[in-house]
Amino acid sequence: MTRAAPQDRERLADFIAARIDALDLRGGLAACQTLNTAYPAYAHGWYLASFLMRKVGNHADALRAIDRAIELEPSDRHRLHRARVLLEGGDPAAARTAIAMLADRRFDDTMLLDDHGDLLYQLGDHRAALAQYSRAVELSPLDARQHLNRAAMLRYLGDIEGAEAEFNAVIDLAPQEYEAYYTRAHLRRQTREHNHIEQIKAILAATSATVGRVQLCCALAKELEDVGEFDAAFACLKQGADLKRQHMQYDVSTDVAIMGEIGKVYRGDVLNQPALSDQGGEAIFVIGLPRTGTTLVERILASHSGVRSSGELNVFSLELVRMVRDSPGGAPASRLEFVARTASLDFRALGETYLKNTLPFRDPERRFIDKLPFNYLYAGLIHRALPRAKIVSLERHPMDSCYSMYTQLFRDAYPFSYDLDDLGRYYIAYRELMDHWRRVMPGVIHIVRYEDLVADLGGEARRLLEYCGLTWEEGCLRFHENPEASTTASALQVRQPIYSHSVGRWRKFARQLEPLRARLAAAGIETD
Repeated sequence: MTRAAPQDRERLADFIAARIDALDLRGGLAACQTLNTAYPAYAHGWYLASFLMRKVGNHADALRAIDRAIELEPSDRHRLHRARVLLEGGDPAAARTAIAMLADRRFDDTMLLDDHGDLLYQLGDHRAALAQYSRAVELSPLDARQHLNRAAMLRYLGDIEGAEAEFNAVIDLAPQEYEAYYTRAHLRRQTREHNHIEQIKAILAATSATVGRVQLCCALAKELEDVGEFDAAFACLKQGADLKRQHMQYDVSTDVAIMGEIGKVYRGDVLNQPALSDQGGEAIFVIGLPRTGTTLVERILASHSGVRSSGELNVFSLELVRMVRDSPGGAPASRLEFVARTASLDFRALGETYLKNTLPFRDPERRFIDKLPFNYLYAGLIHRALPRAKIVSLERHPMDSCYSMYTQLFRDAYPFSYDLDDLGRYYIAYRELMDHWRRVMPGVIHIVRYEDLVADLGGEARRLLEYCGLTWEEGCLRFHENPEASTTASALQVRQPIYSHSVGRWRKFARQLEPLRARLAAAGIETD
């Protein structure tokens, strides 16, 4: 067979890269097959094949392709990609091992540092990620992306001044990085003397991009509220929320129907059968709507010497989906059918797999916290799969809860939070589901009211630890001194001693929120 010239190999690789840029994954994969058939010893061709297979969700073949690339050329770039394939393919333990093999590397390539830092962040090693991002800033001080990465890590680790300096650097280098304005506004309470209101107004007036306007409106709303301009703040907030909602395909009726179906399927006679096992004693689930104090409770518990937080894990829901998909009948035709089919699963096996798959994210010598708020959907299933697990549910005044969610830009979750009518309907369905769980599983879920926690931290913390079977430790009252990273919207609040100025926050906007309050009250929810 006549071999083509090496330049043909590079030309074909460039064509594949162009297909990737054009989001033509099918065309790119077809070209990869041609390239790797003609040049089986060309490592870059196998890397491109792995990249594309990962993009289409074929992680098994992606792993085989990158392993072939490493055989031919054991570069750091290929090893980092292998770790990403393992992580995205659902094997974080193997990904962590792969990353550990690169621990002594000192990369001098910004792209490698960026990739390495991102992997470390996803694996929960925020300090190591910060070191990679800091090195990237040293190498590329004019690259706004590297400053943005470093700012995020500093924020998660509680360095407010360092994070603000980095966000300022991002804005100076790339004024169109609108996320920087939004996150910077939430680093602290702005004052009349120290704020960015005029700067944000100026960039907002010059911006037409939808995502940018949403982030800038919400940043401006936060800063205006901080300085007491409440009417202007709400007008900006509503403008940003309305704009975001207009560009979303979401129907709250679907979520309301799903929560109703969960209550119908998981009746008392289903949940009160004899326990299938005695597993789950190491797990503490903290659930509740976002912005209700879940991070605060997580930090109180994680300040105990016998507990470590594993963050917001999606392991339980992912395994639940996998088991339903692999059960007789295949993938369910609808989300309501999905709920119905979960009732016939092997819950003991579900619990065993959950505990196995969370091992990379926890210390086997200590209890661990799974703080994914929307596990409230699965409270009954969690109790069935993990009978000894503890479930702590947060409650907050309905209006404060809803308003706080309305002010928050969530990345890929809680789509109901950008419209007050959606919020009201969702909140009512949520309360009905939580009332159902408490009714059919009396004594299983420990309720913590945010307002009670603020008013009596010591008493509520003692009751919380007692429910979890933990001995009292005074360090739990000093949760704000906990050096561990926090990646939630409350990452900075939990660095401070407990405060009460968020209680009753909604009353500053009582006129604008009246339709929401009336809807909740009509459903029998106390709003006074």
